[in-house]
Amino acid sequence: MDLSYPIGKFKRPDEVTPQMRASHIAAIAAAPEMLREAVEGLNDDQLDTPYRPGGWTVRQVIHHVADSHMHSNIRMRFALTAEEPTIMPYPEAVWAELADARNAPVEPSLALLESLHHRWVALLKSLSDADFARTFRHPEMGLMRLDTTLALYAWHGRHHTAHITRLRDRMGW
Repeated sequence: MDLSYPIGKFKRPDEVTPQMRASHIAAIAAAPEMLREAVEGLNDDQLDTPYRPGGWTVRQVIHHVADSHMHSNIRMRFALTAEEPTIMPYPEAVWAELADARNAPVEPSLALLESLHHRWVALLKSLSDADFARTFRHPEMGLMRLDTTLALYAWHGRHHTAHITRLRDRMGW
């Protein structure tokens, strides 16, 4: 099993149907609870265990998901309110090494994800087909449609949850 991509790498869809969008929105809605359940009962030593050799700790993964999903929400908002904005990427590996990502309790990031996703899902459910066709330019990934970004972040929550749950299975936690 590939410990880096336990559910496989993200595959950029050629097309995102309304049914697929509904499924992706449901995945985004479910992500905070899935992550909370994945870390439930873990102690600090377990939270500070890398999910794979050379990988981030469970704690860093939780904080990374909060950072990443905040960025995605903001990127979508820019795309909805400006014509093809160029967004600013962030150095996620560097952010994961900051003191808060390495040492802070995971609860604030879990609570942030719950609140963020509640609001994000409300926005996503309000969007039209034309809204989902809007784009932003990512300096590293190129032109991104909102429906593709939606698919990416539905995958992203499951991807990082699987890092934690597969580690728990391997460690017998």
